Amino acid sequence: MNVAISNHSEKPIYQQLFEQISAQILKGELESGYCLPPIRQAALELHVSVITVKKAWEELERCGLINTVTGKGCFVAEFSSDEMLQVRNETILKQMVNDASYYKSFGLTLNEVIELLKKVY
Repeated sequence: MNVAISNHSEKPIYQQLFEQISAQILKGELESGYCLPPIRQAALELHVSVITVKKAWEELERCGLINTVTGKGCFVAEFSSDEMLQVRNETILKQMVNDASYYKSFGLTLNEVIELLKKVY
């Protein structure tokens, strides 16, 4: 698990953790059965609060990306290729809904958003 936290980001730290770990899972970098570090250990290593890590782990579990086994830890869920694609697309769509709302708040049209996206992609 490789995570980089930015204290200068507008995104909350738990969101940064969730996004980075979920991306690693969905890209196959963290394989099924991989055991995430315990919440307290992750908090110490990342220099963040236990509550922050707990919130990220809970969001990962809510999305079905990890499973918690009482007394043993949190493990990356098992996915077939089709399930992985479905979860990836659902995760991306959820983010896109938030992004679209943000862009709309600036009055941008779809074509303007597409043109801006082309510049950064």
